[in-house]
Amino acid sequence: MTVNWAAFTAAEPRFARTVEERFGAFTHHVLATLRRDGTPRTTGLEVRFLGGELWLGMMPDSRKALDLRRDPRFALQANPGEGQSMGGGDVRVGGRAIEVEDPGQKAAYSEEVEPPEPFHLFRAELTEVVRTSVEDGKYLVVQIWKPGEPLHTVRRT
Repeated sequence: MTVNWAAFTAAEPRFARTVEERFGAFTHHVLATLRRDGTPRTTGLEVRFLGGELWLGMMPDSRKALDLRRDPRFALQANPGEGQSMGGGDVRVGGRAIEVEDPGQKAAYSEEVEPPEPFHLFRAELTEVVRTSVEDGKYLVVQIWKPGEPLHTVRRT
């Protein structure tokens, strides 16, 4: 089961806001895709949250775009920032990237974001959202959300 960003936001508005703020703290993040042989490939990526969607834009025929065309599964890690503080926690999103080929949708995205032309555009369908943080300097807190399930929180010492 997958859902778009708007459905995640409707299900867990406070958690979604925290995740979106974490991604908004930096421009570049890390995308993991699968190569043809099944091994992981990690690359830098800018993401956008617009119109209830999480958008992944890429240069034409980039390796990551070709990977996603072949196998849409991905993991997206928010930039941890400088040092060791990871302000806002460690945030990652997993799911499937659906390529957008509709000229109207691409034009609307392009008008808002002004990416270099031409470009690939993918819409994220989420399978999980995870945030790992430290609470009170002693607890490791892992929050896990999956479509159709409530937010699950685990605290470890």
